[in-house]
Amino acid sequence: MKIFFLFTFSIFLLSAFEQAAASAHYDKILTHSRIRARDQGPNVCALQQVMGTKKKYFSTCRNWYQGAICGKKATVLYECCPGYMKMDGMRGCPAVAPIDHVYGTLGIVGATSTQQYSDMSKLREEIEGRGSFTFFAPSNEAWEQLSSEIHRNLVDNVNIELYNALHHHMVNKRVLTKDLKNGMTLVSMYNDQKLLINHYPNGVVTVNCARVIHGNQIATNGVVHVIDRVLTAIGNTIQDFIEVEDDLSSLRAAAITSDVLDILGRPGHYTLFAPTNEAFERLPRGVLERIMGDKVASEALVKFHILNTLQCSEAITGGAVYETLEGNTVEIGCDGESLTVNGVKMVKRKDIVTSNGVIHLIDEVLIPDSAKQVIELGGAQQSTFRELVAQLGLASSLRPEGQYTLLAPLNGAFSDDTLRMDQRLLKTILQNHIIKVKVGLNELYNGQELETIGGKLLRVFVYRTAVCIENSCMVRGSKEGRNGFIHIFRQIINPAEKTLHEMLRNDKRFSVFLSLVKAADLDDVLSQPGEWTLFVPTNDAFKGLTDDDKDILIRDKNALRNILLYHLTQGVFIGSGFEPGVTNILKTIQGGKLYLKTVNDTLLVNELKSRESDLMATNGVIHVIDKLLYPADLPVGNDQLLTILKKLIKYIQIKFVRDSTFKEIPLTFYKINIIESNVQPIIRKEDPSITQLTKLIEGEPEFKIVREGETITKVIHGEPIIKTYTKIIDGRPVEVTEKKVTEERIIQGPEIKYTRITAGGSDNEEKLKKLLEEEVTKVTKFIEGDGHLLEDEEIKRLLQGAHPEEEHKRLYGKYNQPGGHKGEQQEGGQD
Repeated sequence: MKIFFLFTFSIFLLSAFEQAAASAHYDKILTHSRIRARDQGPNVCALQQVMGTKKKYFSTCRNWYQGAICGKKATVLYECCPGYMKMDGMRGCPAVAPIDHVYGTLGIVGATSTQQYSDMSKLREEIEGRGSFTFFAPSNEAWEQLSSEIHRNLVDNVNIELYNALHHHMVNKRVLTKDLKNGMTLVSMYNDQKLLINHYPNGVVTVNCARVIHGNQIATNGVVHVIDRVLTAIGNTIQDFIEVEDDLSSLRAAAITSDVLDILGRPGHYTLFAPTNEAFERLPRGVLERIMGDKVASEALVKFHILNTLQCSEAITGGAVYETLEGNTVEIGCDGESLTVNGVKMVKRKDIVTSNGVIHLIDEVLIPDSAKQVIELGGAQQSTFRELVAQLGLASSLRPEGQYTLLAPLNGAFSDDTLRMDQRLLKTILQNHIIKVKVGLNELYNGQELETIGGKLLRVFVYRTAVCIENSCMVRGSKEGRNGFIHIFRQIINPAEKTLHEMLRNDKRFSVFLSLVKAADLDDVLSQPGEWTLFVPTNDAFKGLTDDDKDILIRDKNALRNILLYHLTQGVFIGSGFEPGVTNILKTIQGGKLYLKTVNDTLLVNELKSRESDLMATNGVIHVIDKLLYPADLPVGNDQLLTILKKLIKYIQIKFVRDSTFKEIPLTFYKINIIESNVQPIIRKEDPSITQLTKLIEGEPEFKIVREGETITKVIHGEPIIKTYTKIIDGRPVEVTEKKVTEERIIQGPEIKYTRITAGGSDNEEKLKKLLEEEVTKVTKFIEGDGHLLEDEEIKRLLQGAHPEEEHKRLYGKYNQPGGHKGEQQEGGQD
């Protein structure tokens, strides 16, 4: 007896070693079950049984810690692991089960009904004899679940029907679970019928979608795997089934129209969630007709019901996401005995096994986003936006053949006041949320401008963890439909209408700050086009500031600019665009740093709360604060200024370093517009008889000077203006044609403008004419690429009457000296 025990135990150890080496999913899950039950004694496995059923599972970690399978509570059972057995008076399962031929092993694993039918069909002699077999033996419960008609036919003809049915469960070689690879096909011992094997990551092994509930029971002439249902023969493809099933005629029509039906006739491992005719009838007629009339949409619809993997119902013990042939994903789960698709119970009949996959009949049609119109993409959280678009007549403007992008705010963004607005105003607001073109999330970039159907331009701001359009930032949930994208936003989008300066001027809360801006000559900064973030203190921040204090501040322009420009930073930074709880460091125009972060949807600036944020301007954004900001590392060297600042700033300690001064901040950090006129006189002599000058050339010559080293970043040419009139010059009639060409040039640095008007006799007229012809040409030539630029003083001398030739010699002589080069600064020269 001892020798027999050691022999059988050695065989099992070798078998276990082989299984472990293979690292199959079933064996891994079994190992975890053994570990969970180690306190119960040797060779005990922990299983979960779904309450109210007899279904037991070796569970994944997910199911184990959830204490549930398919959403149903599961109790824990402890049983001997496959191949082991209990011994009286001993803890756990210390003994191995006796090894026997396949027939005897059916009794050991409790498959007594299969054993009985083997007797009845004369199969017993074969499975007791010589050979190597794999028997997928239906459990007793599996035989009980078989329809009475099929069961009766088998029992009534045991020598043929029952014998063939049992042979269909057998393979003529030993195959352990480690050998059962996902997607493999075995040939059964009945008529070479195929057995489709699936081995899933959760440890479930299926044969024609029947689950192996007790595997690897070794026999002397093979192995027995107990399964949870009786196998039926398969031969048809999914295409074959659709073509003959009357309840799938609507699906058949859609599959033929979209050229998808042929795919389902090819070899593969597909899963088809097949909507019944009743499911198609539930669709709104207009929706169904539109999709069926659009081949692209109908193809997307049919492919959305097909997975490129075979998912048997018994393998699904929790929710999982699968990619469809259409490209998007569906979530397949279970609720007790029912399968769910995207969380909805809709499967009427499951596990119709074919030669190239499995079919589950469903009572709803799954419509992918790619087959929907863009307005249909809005979910429950955007229902207010979707309903308003329809009510205000904007839905009809979204043509099926068009391309659009919807910027849909969440329902909570629409306040009661907004919904009570005049419908014309509300329609304008909604038009600002519909873009004329189709733009996906990955096509958006910082600085991009998007035109709405209402003609507004919306700016895009891209941050590290957020994408915002004007004042509102996106949330997850962007979708692409047949004719456009939909992006979800936290707030209603408010396009900017005014500049920063106009917004300050129109809000009395900022009057003190604005007066200081004006005194510091910073009006143009806030008026010109640009991209700024401005932190604006309200008048409350200046409480206690007397007129005398204000005068002292204004007199020290460097100090005033340093203070004010600490409130300004380059770039547009939306409060909701910052990653919550993370400090963002921004460099100000003054040179110091601001520390920003959002906490509970509130923007903090240097730990000070912004009372109102994201007020959009055409050239930036305003965040309102109620205290004056000041860089903590910037010392003050003036007693009077220190006293004033201490009145206004109490949240930090201001440094005092006697006689220290504020650095000068030149106004070269922003761009301004310069309009340049180039007057080109064209003179044609008509009559030589008149010799006296009677009228001056009209107009005001104007010079716009660009300093050397500054960069022209944009040139916009205007339409030329031609003006023709007759002048009397030197006593002769002259027809003069003025051609005025305007150019808008964006340059960095301040604008310097010199204008001189000359009036008087012919000498002055001639000088002025020559001055215009020569010097305007010089300035224009430089802008086009000349290496030298007239200095301010040189222009002044020209305008005050200096002779152009003398000035030319004076200017260019120093560059033509030996050793000098044009454009190279000489010692003592100017830049």
